[in-house]
Amino acid sequence: MTTLQPLKETDQIVADPAQDIRGRRVVDSDGSEVGTVADLLVDAEESRVRFLNVAHGGILGFGATSSFIPIDAVREVTDDEVRIDTSKDRVSGAPRFDPELAERDYLEEVYGYYGHTPFWSPGYFYPGFPR
Repeated sequence: MTTLQPLKETDQIVADPAQDIRGRRVVDSDGSEVGTVADLLVDAEESRVRFLNVAHGGILGFGATSSFIPIDAVREVTDDEVRIDTSKDRVSGAPRFDPELAERDYLEEVYGYYGHTPFWSPGYFYPGFPR
């Protein structure tokens, strides 16, 4: 399995700036605002986004919590929003990153929590997004 890196820490760029979803609002399955896409976790080997890093909670960015949401949970992307297939409460209860846990173990836990198949599983298909 490859190591994932935040996009901002790589030399990669989004080819079309209009498709860069960082900074867009994340909206849950009920239409409630979850937070904002703070960054994207990228599989450097395949140059594919695997997770959204979503900042939520806090006031004016202070005290915000980050959650990783599999790209597979994205149902629609608009000019200002990223709509996901889960609830705001579910995102709030997602597993927190633990540096003591092996990356693969943590990612398996996150994928399982959201009910999606890990990208390294046989037969995995990278999602396409309606616009």
